[in-house]
Amino acid sequence: MNTDASPARRWALPLPPRPSRRWPLLKSPNFRLFALGQTASNTGTWMQKVAQDWLALELSHGDGTVLGITTALQFLPLLVLGPYGGVLVDRYSRRRTLMATQAVMGVIALAPAALVVTGTVSLGALYLLALTFGLTMVVEKPALQAFIAESVAPGQLVSALAFNSAVLNLARMAGPALAGPLIVVCGPAPAFVANALSYLAVIVCLLRMNPRSLNPGPPTTRAAGQVRAGLRYVSDRPDLARTLVLVAVVAAFGMNFQITTALMATHVYRAPAAAFGLGNAALAAGSVLGSLLAVRYQRPSGAHMAAAATVFGVLEVASSLMPGHLAFLLMLIPTGTALLVFLTAAKARLQLGVSDDIRGRVMSLYMLASLGTTPLVAPCIGWLAHAAGPRAALVLGGAVSAAAAVTVSVLHRRPPAHTGSQPAVTTPAPTPAPAR
Repeated sequence: MNTDASPARRWALPLPPRPSRRWPLLKSPNFRLFALGQTASNTGTWMQKVAQDWLALELSHGDGTVLGITTALQFLPLLVLGPYGGVLVDRYSRRRTLMATQAVMGVIALAPAALVVTGTVSLGALYLLALTFGLTMVVEKPALQAFIAESVAPGQLVSALAFNSAVLNLARMAGPALAGPLIVVCGPAPAFVANALSYLAVIVCLLRMNPRSLNPGPPTTRAAGQVRAGLRYVSDRPDLARTLVLVAVVAAFGMNFQITTALMATHVYRAPAAAFGLGNAALAAGSVLGSLLAVRYQRPSGAHMAAAATVFGVLEVASSLMPGHLAFLLMLIPTGTALLVFLTAAKARLQLGVSDDIRGRVMSLYMLASLGTTPLVAPCIGWLAHAAGPRAALVLGGAVSAAAAVTVSVLHRRPPAHTGSQPAVTTPAPTPAPAR
């Protein structure tokens, strides 16, 4: 029997039964609006991603290298400019920053739709689209991660991170599932339009939030050397530095599913266009399950994080061995579960260990590690998938991810070295907020 809420209240909220027991943060109107906006935005983003990849393969006659280049261009700005985006996030209102970036990305999304309708779309146009989106993401991604801490009470941060991952991955299932049949019936243009409209939904949700119920920290004043200060802060914290390095390696080598699942579907299993996005949907289904596991660990340890990354690497290698498309999709479900548990643990370790005045810069380094490393490896993964087959690309990604996780696990067990030149390496600076 549910004693958490009356029947009338349960019917008043469009939520699954008994939400307050596992997700008490859904009682917050601001976070519900945040989750609604992110559901719309991420659904549109994945619809556009499927349409963009489909166009790239069509225009290049199935060349996986082109798919890798398109992906790399989208994340190249994060690699080059990521820390500077974090400085802007710490300096200005994160809510207003998000509204500005959503407006810009909505306008950009309309451009490829117009090119497809007029028949003037080209690989060059797709490359430019990916690059301009990437430039906006330099600010949008760390602002989004930092804003999560503002939208909930301090003690609910880990639950908010896990729930946001669940929302993102539900959209990751819905987006490809909607985009595949839509492309077959109407072509790729409507997918780009849907993404543009999704950004408008985010802006509306942000405007409807109650600013007095948010928990923003004081903005950082303009000063010289703020990027270096953020890098120095992380380098003096081995726990943060190892987390970021492991995220970077797993993201660069193991998280190229936007390339490998598409090529496995088209080149290995000869799946029809309607099944083009099912690989991403299977990963997302596993990630939703992973969010339910991740919320159980309110303060994940380094060993827990490394174990999840190890399991992910092993499962990715196993997925490459599947003989049929259905078996491949089923193996991607636990792979997505392990990946979500790992990423949530990594974000929680970063967010819980920093003060609010530097949160934007630290999370910009997380986005650089999780997305900005893609330009360095994605073209090589695309080339390997084209030359040796998509199975080889999956094996490489899983093996490198597992090896990196084992290495980090060993380092976490090793006691910190104390030297005369660095007597206070383990002393956080400035004082971290343990509940944020």
